[in-house]
Amino acid sequence: MKVPFLELLPTYEELQSELDAAYQRVMKSGWYLLGEECEAFESEFADYCGAEHAVAVSTGLDALRISLIAHDIGPGDEVIVPAHTFIATWLGVSECGATPVPVDVRRDTANLDYEKIETAFSSKTKAIIPVHLYGQPADMDPVREFAKSRELAVIEDAAQAHGARYREKKCGSLSECAAFSFYPGKNLGAFSNGGAITTSDADLARRVRRLRNYGSERRYYHEEAGGNSRLDELQSAFLRIKLRHLNSWNERRKKIAAIYLERLAGLEGITLPVIANWAESSWHLFVVKANKRDALQAALAEEGIQTAIHYPIPPHLSGAYQEMGLKAGSFPVAEDFGNKALSLPIGPHLSDGAVDLICEKVSLCVARI
Repeated sequence: MKVPFLELLPTYEELQSELDAAYQRVMKSGWYLLGEECEAFESEFADYCGAEHAVAVSTGLDALRISLIAHDIGPGDEVIVPAHTFIATWLGVSECGATPVPVDVRRDTANLDYEKIETAFSSKTKAIIPVHLYGQPADMDPVREFAKSRELAVIEDAAQAHGARYREKKCGSLSECAAFSFYPGKNLGAFSNGGAITTSDADLARRVRRLRNYGSERRYYHEEAGGNSRLDELQSAFLRIKLRHLNSWNERRKKIAAIYLERLAGLEGITLPVIANWAESSWHLFVVKANKRDALQAALAEEGIQTAIHYPIPPHLSGAYQEMGLKAGSFPVAEDFGNKALSLPIGPHLSDGAVDLICEKVSLCVARI
């Protein structure tokens, strides 16, 4: 039996009749952009997140970039970001002309270390982007307290946190605004790219809508220089269907994570995820730290278990940010995750048999290497 890291086809197979009907409905409507499906999805997703507004855009990266621009952040400004995250967090800052300023992450959760934010603050700092990495909420209270004391914006990177909760509140409702991705592999994924911005600030939502549509609220009247970042009607219709299943899918992920945490506990050289008692993870990823990560990944591959690495090269050591001049050792915890993190398969359609096999093979391979 072979276990792939990620399979997307089972989602379509589960929802085929609903998705096919949605396709027909949209195609026969004759309206394919910024129509009723998108409006309905925005309303439903905002309600799901506990926010007043949601604005659908083309990608998660656009959601970050537009959120920053809507806060008047641009050239000459600095934005505090985690040193361990997918590079899109940093690119969203760079694309609006600002400078990402990294802070190391916590050794237990891999999220932004709020105790180190002060060291990254300067007179140019305008915002903080905490990332709910792997689906576990960042500790928002100390981040918000620091931001309030310095009059900084807080923008959640919630690309991996659909349905995750922080102190009983859903990610997407914990700050001025949040950026989501609907990349196909996300807990709530489209069948193409997609993203959204959630906020309870009506003025901010209005500006975000303008920025995604050429800076226009009324056709051919352009109040500012915006761009083109609009979620199409077809993906909106698909996401509406999948949103209704998100809670049950997340519960399945939670069950699998609980099995991993029980069955893999105590393995030598393996560090399991730590979930704070105030957090409810969406379990987008199940990431262990392995002292012999590459050897373990190779051994599991030989046993038919496909794994993934998120993220081997921290942004500050990537070619994209080499001009920053940051060397290895600058952010030791982030770099440790890059060297040791290994993601095991997890998803709503992973069978009990596959989960049992993964646990068996991980234990076997850890002993062997």
